[in-house]
Parts: sequence; structure tokens; C-alpha cells
Amino acid sequence: MLAVKLTPAVEKRLERLARRTGRTKEFHARKAIVDHLDDLEDAEIALQRSRRPMRPESLKDVARRLNVRLDD
Repeated sequence: MLAVKLTPAVEKRLERLARRTGRTKEFHARKAIVDHLDDLEDAEIALQRSRRPMRPESLKDVARRLNVRLDD
């Protein structure tokens, strides 16, 4: 359970969206939170990977690692 205090302006926007879409305010709030968490987690993964030096790989090495056959 989570309680969030919204400004009146945000509350009105959420209510309007709920009416227009036929979905609940809770649905939209939950979706917004999940989408934002996904974005933050993706950004964190990208940041972590950008800090690790990458070793160059040949196409053949990548294909072998992924078990993909290359046409000669």
C-alpha cells in the first residue's frame, strides 16, 4: 500500500485522464510508476555498462557466443 499526496492540478489531470480513458486513477498512477521505474532501471544499467571497458569482439566470436551460424 502506498499513499501519495498530489497537487490539486495533478489530481485534476489524473481524474480527467481516467474519465477520458475509462480506466481508474489507480491504473494510471500504477502504470506511471512502473514505466518510470523501468526507465530508471534501464538508465542505471546503461550507466553501469558505460563504466566498464568493453573488449572488442569479432563477428565470428559474437556468432559463436550466441550460437548463430554465419553464411560464408
